[in-house]
Amino acid sequence: MSAGGGTKAIVAALVANAGIAAAKFVGFLITGSSSMLAESVHSVADTSNQGLLLLGQKTAQRKATRLHPFGYGRDRYFWSFVVALLLFTLGSVFALYEGIHKLQHPEGLSNPIVAVGILVVAIGLETYSFVTAISESKKIKGDVSWWGFIRQSRVPELPVVLLEDAGALLGLVLALLGVGLTTLTGNPVFDALGTVAIGLLLGVIAIILIIEMKSLLIGEGASDADLDLICDELAAGKVQRVIHIKTQYLGPEELLVAAKIALEPQLPLDQVAQAINDAEQRVRGKVPHARLIYLEPDLDRTTVTSG
Repeated sequence: MSAGGGTKAIVAALVANAGIAAAKFVGFLITGSSSMLAESVHSVADTSNQGLLLLGQKTAQRKATRLHPFGYGRDRYFWSFVVALLLFTLGSVFALYEGIHKLQHPEGLSNPIVAVGILVVAIGLETYSFVTAISESKKIKGDVSWWGFIRQSRVPELPVVLLEDAGALLGLVLALLGVGLTTLTGNPVFDALGTVAIGLLLGVIAIILIIEMKSLLIGEGASDADLDLICDELAAGKVQRVIHIKTQYLGPEELLVAAKIALEPQLPLDQVAQAINDAEQRVRGKVPHARLIYLEPDLDRTTVTSG
């Protein structure tokens, strides 16, 4: 996936969340709804998160230095991890605190129709952002399920935006239910329960993102399909087989490949060099994001021993 695809989804989410946050705060000030307040803070957190994702894309483009010879591609993983933490602290923890507080000290709503109207508009804006994220994700998702895409994607921004938008939509529905039931029954407990439900929902999403972003930040290797493809392309020409191989993503679009390969015995040095160059070219032709390839030539000891 190019950075542009992720950027489009991030910008759509940023614009939508900024507008939604402003509207929700106005709704909270008018109605006093704890669900509206929780959703307001959630949208502010989401808006900040989109800014951090854009920052990560920007800083990841810095050129490699002597101190960081493999570049800064993992900046995108780092800032995505920070986003997951912010979603948990500013979104989930605050909503749970506010909901529990309102359960202990219930407060009625004023002008609930205003809250309902704002929430309906927010659902429309959030749906636009979610549809954009889905459209961009489909370009690289392939045949895997959506859950598989979130678990397996080496590009952090789209899974983050997808889960944020899904959580935001569900949170808006919960807030709408809380405000609606409170209005119908006159019991403010429903609004507080809606706030607690929003907090739990955001907590689950944040924990999923924290686990996935931590895994990317530590370092993940090539997918099984890409690894099989790399091994197949290496074991061709004058290469007899792949003895040992390790891969790791240095960034969403940069895969490091290090392998020991068995070459035909008694090859002249120039042919050894050519065999290595040919192997690298074959791999890059099939797996373009395998940009850094280090190959160590060796003899096939099993063949030598059996001979």
